[in-house]
Amino acid sequence: MGETASGKTGLAEGLAAALGAQLVNADSFQVYRGMDIGTAKSEAKALYKLIDIRDPDEAFGPGEWVKLASEVLQGVYAAGKSAVVVGGSSLNIRALFEGYSTMAAPPDPNLRNELNARLAAKGLELLVSELKRLDPDGAAKVDLRNPVRVTRAIERAKNPGEKIHFALPPFRRVKFAIQSPVEILNERIQQRTVEMTRNGWLEEVDALRQAGYGPSTPGFRAHGYRELWRVLEGELGLDEAVDSIVLQVRHYAKRQRTWLRTEPNLTVLHSDINSGPLQEALDHLFAIGEGARENGQDH
Repeated sequence: MGETASGKTGLAEGLAAALGAQLVNADSFQVYRGMDIGTAKSEAKALYKLIDIRDPDEAFGPGEWVKLASEVLQGVYAAGKSAVVVGGSSLNIRALFEGYSTMAAPPDPNLRNELNARLAAKGLELLVSELKRLDPDGAAKVDLRNPVRVTRAIERAKNPGEKIHFALPPFRRVKFAIQSPVEILNERIQQRTVEMTRNGWLEEVDALRQAGYGPSTPGFRAHGYRELWRVLEGELGLDEAVDSIVLQVRHYAKRQRTWLRTEPNLTVLHSDINSGPLQEALDHLFAIGEGARENGQDH
């Protein structure tokens, strides 16, 4: 775990190489196909599970991720391997590791298809009326101009009792977070955003635009995609968009820091200009392994 641009990917891939472990993506936006640059997917994404498994117009929430991740981890454990779960979506990791069972279950695909068909045929107003009838209190809390939010609220209203059920195999579990000085992290965010735009991020957004995806699709909730859409529409200059994205991502990193201060069972690794966290993480894991062997645990 860790703030955006803190070096999670490099650490995760280093750990996986050292342990012969399976990498598992926990980032809610790296699940989307065609959204590589702006979501900072690894160049080695073929090594990961749960990357590129949805189209940008498909909603994807923590409940669905936890269910899929637990299934992946069951297979990894059965194969006698370790796993490295990595991503910036902190709720996903907390829900998985702390055994949350009150997350909403993945949506009924038949209901979702039906709602999408009705939206296309009869428009948003009809679905808004249905939501107000099914759940007046919920409707008051939803952006009724957003078709994705409205359809998801109807799904929740129609299946209020459905919860996920999952069990993790008996891995020894260690939760790491990289902590970087704020001034260094802010500079990395600035540099990374500029590099993304130089490396084809605008072209990536244009390709999504040409494929029919836009600001109302769930994937476009990822930082920067809506701003770059506005650049392509001639509503915003590129420099102005980059400044806006940098500010948003820095605010997001601040929220991540706040979240991590409350994260249970967390081991903090320190990363600054003079040191890297990989060896610190490996030393910690080695010490845990030695302690387990002394206590007669084989795995």
